Amino acid sequence: MALSTLKGKNVPVRLWTPIHEVESKALDQLRNIAALPWVFKHVACMPDVHFGKGATVGSVIAMKGAVAPAAVGVDIGCGMAAVKTNLSASDLPDSLALLRHRVEKAIPVGFKSHDRVTKHAEKLPLFKEFHDLTEKVHGSLGKVRKQLGTLGGGNHFIELCLDTEQGVWLMLHSGSRNIGKTLAEIHMGRARKLAHNAELPDKDLAVFLAGTRQMQEYRRDLYWAQRYAKANREVMLKLYQEVLVKLFPQVRFETPIECHHNYVAEEVHFGEDVFVTRKGAISAREGELGIIPGSMGTRSYIVRGRGNPEAFQSASHGAGRRMSRGQAKRTFSLDDLQEQTAGVECRKDRAVLDEIPGAYKDIDQVMANQQDLVEVVYELKQIMCVKG
Repeated sequence: MALSTLKGKNVPVRLWTPIHEVESKALDQLRNIAALPWVFKHVACMPDVHFGKGATVGSVIAMKGAVAPAAVGVDIGCGMAAVKTNLSASDLPDSLALLRHRVEKAIPVGFKSHDRVTKHAEKLPLFKEFHDLTEKVHGSLGKVRKQLGTLGGGNHFIELCLDTEQGVWLMLHSGSRNIGKTLAEIHMGRARKLAHNAELPDKDLAVFLAGTRQMQEYRRDLYWAQRYAKANREVMLKLYQEVLVKLFPQVRFETPIECHHNYVAEEVHFGEDVFVTRKGAISAREGELGIIPGSMGTRSYIVRGRGNPEAFQSASHGAGRRMSRGQAKRTFSLDDLQEQTAGVECRKDRAVLDEIPGAYKDIDQVMANQQDLVEVVYELKQIMCVKG
């Protein structure tokens, strides 16, 4: 059950974290969300909740007949993938530098793209449907095709992990790249101009209404971007697996575990049809597998959902930031980064200092706060991390 409750104008906000641990500007955002006339039942906040643009990261919002694009976020379909292998720690070399460099060569990071469309992406139906999207993006198809199978930057990563039995896992975190951001910003801008959003406490919470042309066009572009994000992770996994096969010919891979954590779903909760936006949250239906990562130097978890109805069958998407990127760079040094990522083969330069583990909340506490949302199936610790 929720650990604390925040009184809202129209509905309450239920938090799976003590209310005094949430920064004041995030609480203001949650009050604004709870004042929206379309919000259903209550707002559910995961234990990694923190301030975001428009809607709070770590929020699960069910709406009747409406969707707020900002409650999805600009990285539409951002999420995780993980694969268990038949390798064990004893199969790995003492240094994973060669593996990291080969992964970085095979999978472009940051703003980079593939030189040409990868063989895994060439015939995807996504590209045939591209010109059904809003005309504003039609000129970017070439870039969209070449970015499929690329990591991006920020908190996106590719990791090699060990579970508690020393089994080797592949894990990655990425989203819909520039096309998802572009589509999100186009529709957020359109929503802000609609008359029914004129009196909102925060224009970034502007919504589209069911049955309107604007909602139809948003759903079309949104669901395409969510599929693009999923395909992006699938192609990266194939490229990552090809690198592993060359270095470890004996490797075999189990079925991937995959989940979105910035997305919209049309679901039934408390007997009602609703649009559910999970921004920094995963679906955690009864028995459903999910992935909750920590940071560059802490544990991650493969979990099984408990289907808690009060959380709209959801759970956290990770540890959640406890400070901004700018504050992290002002607070920590490169020596701190070296210390906090000891034993992990990764970049340890100023460009990734804002991703230092100390900038994130305590993943152990986050997991403790959501024991009624998920059960832990595997506990993982990264030994290699690629950042954009």
